[in-house]
Amino acid sequence: MKRIDAVVLGATGYVGGEFLRLINAHPVFRLSAAVSGSRSGEHIGRIFPHLAAAYPQEVFANPYSWLDEVDRGINLALFSAAPHGASAESIAAVLGLAEKRNLKVHIVDTSADFRFACVADFESIYGVPHPKPRLLDDFFCAVPEHQEAPAARHAAHPGCFATAIALASVPLAKAGVAADTLYVTGTTGSTGSGKNPQEGTHHPERHANLYAYSPLLHRHVPEVEALIERAASRKLKINFVPQSGPFARGIYVVVQARLESAAGADEIRELFEKQYANSEFVRIIADIPRLKDVVASNYAHIGVSVRDNNVVVMCAIDNLVKGAAGGAMQWMNRLWSLPENSGLQMTSPAWT
Repeated sequence: MKRIDAVVLGATGYVGGEFLRLINAHPVFRLSAAVSGSRSGEHIGRIFPHLAAAYPQEVFANPYSWLDEVDRGINLALFSAAPHGASAESIAAVLGLAEKRNLKVHIVDTSADFRFACVADFESIYGVPHPKPRLLDDFFCAVPEHQEAPAARHAAHPGCFATAIALASVPLAKAGVAADTLYVTGTTGSTGSGKNPQEGTHHPERHANLYAYSPLLHRHVPEVEALIERAASRKLKINFVPQSGPFARGIYVVVQARLESAAGADEIRELFEKQYANSEFVRIIADIPRLKDVVASNYAHIGVSVRDNNVVVMCAIDNLVKGAAGGAMQWMNRLWSLPENSGLQMTSPAWT
């Protein structure tokens, strides 16, 4: 297939850096612009030394001028790692230009701006007016493994916690084997809090430490509940306790539920194997999932344990890849009718 120009908005953050790494390994996408308001003009390798060999000459593009350099009639894959609110504004500008210049463009957004179909839901959770409500109908939000193809031209990838919880919960919800309330604990690495230092993510506070935050109040809960309902046609209540872990990358989620009737671990595991039989990046394993087996890869490992009428589902993912840039790349591959695994088949280095 002809090469497709790829653009990354918010390219200097952790997720933006992952987009750059994945694009470099992609057989079809070619980096056209890595857009940054704070670092425009600086070499990519200066901000991301590990990418210096991949992008020896490329510099970060100015958010106000890169659009002027886009040729007419090209195909454009736009990945947005911009912050909530800012992402929608930038995307609207790109779509306006695309129409004027006859560009074929597909967008995948990793912010929260287009995760909710209803404006009121977004505004109640984030406490601000939605920046571009007229664009909501152009986006579709789901975990790639739970939807064959987006019902819109563009996709919004769920958050990292939402991805892991949904992967661990949807098979239970679809089969109707568990009660309507799920109890979830999820531990995330410090990269999930973004690149700008904060007190709770500062290394001396986080190193050799473990603590919960926003118990039962995390703002991603409505997103998770909506994802599960959309995928399983069933409403579940999520009681979620997030935790900050003393590591940089990864999310480890434990979902507990009461089974409606007696079932063994093999029977429950079979539900997951059936759900994800055609999902290359989700593996149902016989043992306990471990973060080191998935970190820096796009794979999710899921394990199941059952005792009496209680089920525990464990899911390990990399928050920056499967939970953000990698999952977004799956969507972009689909939007361009490419093999879903294009540029994503790297394995975990394991001994990180």
